[in-house]
Amino acid sequence: MSVIDRYYSRIQEILAEAFEKEHDHLEAAARLLAEANMKKQSIFAFGCNHAGLITLELYYRSGGMVTVNPVRAPGMMLDISPATMTSEMERMPGYGTIIFNNLPAKAGDVIIIHSVSGRNSVTVDMAQAAKEKGLSVIVVTNLNTATTVTSRHPSGKMLHDFADVLIDNHGDRGDASVELSGFPQKIAPSSTVVGAALLNSVTARASEILLENGWKPPVFMSGNMDGGDAYNKAVIAEHKENIFYM
Repeated sequence: MSVIDRYYSRIQEILAEAFEKEHDHLEAAARLLAEANMKKQSIFAFGCNHAGLITLELYYRSGGMVTVNPVRAPGMMLDISPATMTSEMERMPGYGTIIFNNLPAKAGDVIIIHSVSGRNSVTVDMAQAAKEKGLSVIVVTNLNTATTVTSRHPSGKMLHDFADVLIDNHGDRGDASVELSGFPQKIAPSSTVVGAALLNSVTARASEILLENGWKPPVFMSGNMDGGDAYNKAVIAEHKENIFYM
């Protein structure tokens, strides 16, 4: 079997396991998002560096939830060179608290935080500050990794210690998922593929819950479809009090 086929097969296995074992947690996360929309509370999403790709996946895109706000800060989205600086910066105690304290977040809001290891200071700071402010914290992590490494946060705590809803992506330890004969390091990460699928299913279910309760789901239409621009302008205006990226 070629490595292309083996990667495809492994991704299928991880996805099947994650969707089966995390079903109830996905439902719980969806209900938090739906309730936040119905109560006019705000929703935020955060991840450091490659974990932040899930943040980008969730906001301002066709079929996505209009009310998901990305949390972005210098050095946290692979936006500086050399890239190795971003690894150093996500380990800086206190930076995550600074980032959170500059968000328009309030008690009752929801934040989604994604990290494969859940060990670095910025994400732990972010989760801790969110809990202290009274937000509901949805954590997406890889417990095969997070339960086998030590925290880099001064408290000794891990990201998943702060989860109100914990979603395990069921990836391999260290994220890389395929072995090559004669080469000791695994290749081909799975967290972005799986994390995107899991959280898109959460926003989809949240939209369904809203519709079931008589609410119009705040979802973007593709701007490349006829009528898309007008549709999106209207839905943004309807939810402007909970949108902070415009």
